[in-house]
Amino acid sequence: MKAFRKPLTKEEEALILTKVRSGDSAARSTLIEANLRLVAHISKKYSAPTRNSEDLISMGTIGLIKACNSFDYEKSNRFATYAARCIENEILMMLRREKKCSREISIYEPIGTDKEGNEINLMDVIMCNHVSTIEQMIEDFQLQNLESCIEDSLSPKEKQIIHMRYGIPDKEPMTQKQVAEIMGISRSYISRIEKRALKKLARALDNATS
Repeated sequence: MKAFRKPLTKEEEALILTKVRSGDSAARSTLIEANLRLVAHISKKYSAPTRNSEDLISMGTIGLIKACNSFDYEKSNRFATYAARCIENEILMMLRREKKCSREISIYEPIGTDKEGNEINLMDVIMCNHVSTIEQMIEDFQLQNLESCIEDSLSPKEKQIIHMRYGIPDKEPMTQKQVAEIMGISRSYISRIEKRALKKLARALDNATS
């Protein structure tokens, strides 16, 4: 383990801070090195098995450097008190960013299943608010118009999935699981293709009636 520099006395710190304020880079380095023990101490409070301790130390050191740049030595507070806040703030900002990233999930990540056992993902929820289902399309348009839109706007794989899923033109509808087994691909992939196809059909049907 790397040995830390001996902490500065109050008198030494006051002298170093005066030199730092005058632009002495060597004094600035001395001040930083003398307070690395503080960085390690604060970083240890936020350590965890799944967290990289070196990242904590790095962010804490950035906070220490910022403290060196902004500390007003004429105030009564000792530098360590001010630096501790800067170090902790920098670490907490990093942890908040990590927490935000951990909450970001793929729109195709499974979040449950429906009554038929079909996988439901976030895209399913979004699509419910923006895209009509095939059943609703059949209610609003003649089947021949729907078939024409399917033929003109969808890729071969999309056509196959839509026909199987909704029994078009006159077959029994299949679940996503059944379609996935027939086509030899995952149910989540079937779901993605189906949602993409529905969006295309919605646009095509809108254009056909406008």
